[in-house]
Amino acid sequence: MDPRPFDVPRYLSMLPLFNDLSPTELKHVADACILSRLVRADMVFRLGEPCNEFHVVVTGQVKLFVLSPTGQEKVVELIGPGQSFGEAIMFTDRPYILNAQALADTLLLTVSKQAVLSEIERDHRFALRMLAGLARRMHGLIHDVEAYALHSGLQRVIDFLLRGQTFDDCEPSEARTVSLQVSKATIASRLSLTPEYFSRVLHELEGHGLIEIDRRDIRIPNLQRLTAFQLAAA
Repeated sequence: MDPRPFDVPRYLSMLPLFNDLSPTELKHVADACILSRLVRADMVFRLGEPCNEFHVVVTGQVKLFVLSPTGQEKVVELIGPGQSFGEAIMFTDRPYILNAQALADTLLLTVSKQAVLSEIERDHRFALRMLAGLARRMHGLIHDVEAYALHSGLQRVIDFLLRGQTFDDCEPSEARTVSLQVSKATIASRLSLTPEYFSRVLHELEGHGLIEIDRRDIRIPNLQRLTAFQLAAA
């Protein structure tokens, strides 16, 4: 995707954080943004680098990760289109505490700290919207910590498969398909599992007839049955 014709003000207007701004205000923020095209494995930033902005994934995917002293990678979060990252660190005047890397060809919008501070000074409601976004992120991280501490590996894998799946749009007995956008090793790291254990659980679920694996696509024939199996495993 060529970033040159990309309409930054229009894109900003579709994000909850900026959708109350006037066209003039959107242009001011857009003028302080940088649009970058990354290829797979490009680094967005590294631990220890100064943080003077936050980022929004327009297309593609970014992983946030840390490395252990032995070099083992732990994926902290996967960021997809429309999601942002780096806001909390930006306000601390401290360097990045983890690494960010593109998992696929990615179009990334970088918003400067100064543009954010200018909007906060102009309208305090902007700060409230940013706080709400940070609170949602914190809630998700707390959910993850709870899952790691209280849920078995089997439950975590099922939770991953069911995440974003609801019964509102269709009958719970209808099939759904989950497409793995990243490698199984990356997903396993995100769930604090080994790749071998993650694959073993998938094949166990397939053996129970709860999922059907077709390369990167995982078909869930019946959401209700998979949910019931997760509850029974608690």
